[in-house]
Amino acid sequence: MPHQNGRTRKHEHPGPDGLGANLSPRRASRRARDSAASYAFLAPFLITFAVFLAFPVFYSLYLALHQVPADSFDIFGGLEFVAFRNFAKLFTDTKFWWSVLMTLYYAALIIPSGIAASLGLALLLNNRLKLVAVYRSAFFMPYVLDMLVVGIVWTLIYSPHVGILTRIFESVGITTFSERGFLGMPGSAMPSVVFANVLKGAGFGMILYLSAIQNISQSLYEAAEIDGATPWKRFTSITLPLVKPITLFMVIIGTIGALNAFAEVYAMTGGGPNVDVGGRALGATWVTGYYVFDTFYTQFKLGYAAAMSYVLLALTLIISIVNRRFLRAEV
Repeated sequence: MPHQNGRTRKHEHPGPDGLGANLSPRRASRRARDSAASYAFLAPFLITFAVFLAFPVFYSLYLALHQVPADSFDIFGGLEFVAFRNFAKLFTDTKFWWSVLMTLYYAALIIPSGIAASLGLALLLNNRLKLVAVYRSAFFMPYVLDMLVVGIVWTLIYSPHVGILTRIFESVGITTFSERGFLGMPGSAMPSVVFANVLKGAGFGMILYLSAIQNISQSLYEAAEIDGATPWKRFTSITLPLVKPITLFMVIIGTIGALNAFAEVYAMTGGGPNVDVGGRALGATWVTGYYVFDTFYTQFKLGYAAAMSYVLLALTLIISIVNRRFLRAEV
């Protein structure tokens, strides 16, 4: 077809990228500059990911297959290859299996409690209350605080001598916690840690549930009310089924968070108090994350700690997949 200046343009056959088989040098140079600029913007993330995420993952697997000699502190060159001996040792480690049991106990307490607290706050703040924005901010604020800071604050609250919660119980005649406090007794230590962590994280789940509830059409509630449905019936038949995707998400992230719990136990109990199990003193809050930390930094068994971390990773993936398939079938 003739061009405006009377000449005909050469027909360009599209290349694999659809931009033409032969790019002009100017266009090729421009594409090269654009690619270089893109990689330049990605470089900080790629470097950070490689140094702080990818390398530790692969190096921890390398450590899991090796052992640091007792008289050596060279964690790069003084390692002894032991194959899967560290993993095999886990099957006879009583402390490890006790820590897994305590981790599952912690998860069984915190996941339903966290979901119930988050959903309850969302239902409460979904009403037309005065200063509702202030309340939402106040409930969400603890979530952004560091867990170590929150743990120290709750340690003071649970203290047997200066703790305000102990004083409240004493005022109504309950002196059970006056001597050892909430965190010093095996029966109350784990529930106390869970209670503090639920109050810290409930604001995050509240925001998720609140957004889901506000997206439910009011016509559904109006129709159910006309049919004579009670508030509880409307909640169980409309609200709960329509917020199940949020519940699925909360269960999965709650499972991952519970199986990797460490900071809250480290800050509040240090793995204790001890409880007598078959003649052995084992920590009532001795979760697997804390055991990995203690093995790595206190006992300096780097390979054994790395093996435990990979077993914990496998356990986390298995439970998360089971939860996802079980709950998604009902969503």
